[in-house]
Amino acid sequence: MTDALETFGHPALFYRGDAEYLNGVVPFVLEGLDRGEAVAVAVPGRNLMLVEKALEDRSTEVRLIDLERVGRNPGGILPGVLYAFADAYPGPVRIVGEPIWSERTPEEYPACVQHEALINRAFAGRDLTVLCPYDSAELKPAVLADAERTHPELRDSCGSWPSPRYDPMAVLADYNLPLPAPAAAAEFRFNLTLLAAARGFAETWAARYGLRHPRRGDLVLAASELCTNSVLHAGGEGVLRLWREPAQVVLEVCDQGSLTDPMAGRVPAPSGLPGGRGLVLVNLLADLVRMHRALGGTRVRAFFRR
Repeated sequence: MTDALETFGHPALFYRGDAEYLNGVVPFVLEGLDRGEAVAVAVPGRNLMLVEKALEDRSTEVRLIDLERVGRNPGGILPGVLYAFADAYPGPVRIVGEPIWSERTPEEYPACVQHEALINRAFAGRDLTVLCPYDSAELKPAVLADAERTHPELRDSCGSWPSPRYDPMAVLADYNLPLPAPAAAAEFRFNLTLLAAARGFAETWAARYGLRHPRRGDLVLAASELCTNSVLHAGGEGVLRLWREPAQVVLEVCDQGSLTDPMAGRVPAPSGLPGGRGLVLVNLLADLVRMHRALGGTRVRAFFRR
């Protein structure tokens, strides 16, 4: 393990039932509070209530975050939740983060695993620990196996041990999956002179597909950011597509650029510097963002619930 990872901790906690959950999470939180560390608990709503109740009066010392509400898009958890909390404090920080729960859809899951893999790069060298609970009674064995690959340390009710399968970069490669083509979509080819028209195209089709404001405005802004990125950084042109699914409207932008930085869209841009905010903003606006990187181009797909 590198010196950077000796400073940063990212253990996975495998638990079964409420008692094991609380036995793993609450002492971790209290230890941080007793050491004077900043502590946040970002987990699904039901588990958040369990932790709040178990902490009793000390719950007021903890930032409590319902990840089902603010972390629906896994790609938005790093910039919108973890960085937002950790960067607010100069000293040691610890966070309980539970981005994967049994109700996550197969469409969401690849983005969840990528998020877990990228945490290791995002906070390497920081005096920070992120404890990630995994419900081993409800989650599939493949999910638990992926947790072993994205976390350098594993814990359960019996103790802790180094993960022999830890390999987050291989996980990123494995889940860089091609996205299935839609059955039908409205399509617009754009370049620099057609950026305004691309925005109008997104507005028109989002309205036709039944997306209401303010979510329609969010989709149009996301489309504008993605198309602008294609023009500025990916050969000056691209293809914008929109289509409707039963519960959502989907936006996709394809171009010939090669997006090589896996942290793109996950790291907040430094204040005062131009650029670097487009993909982050899309991750914060959308209910889900999926991306496929290839040598011949990049495909970004953003989902907005109707």
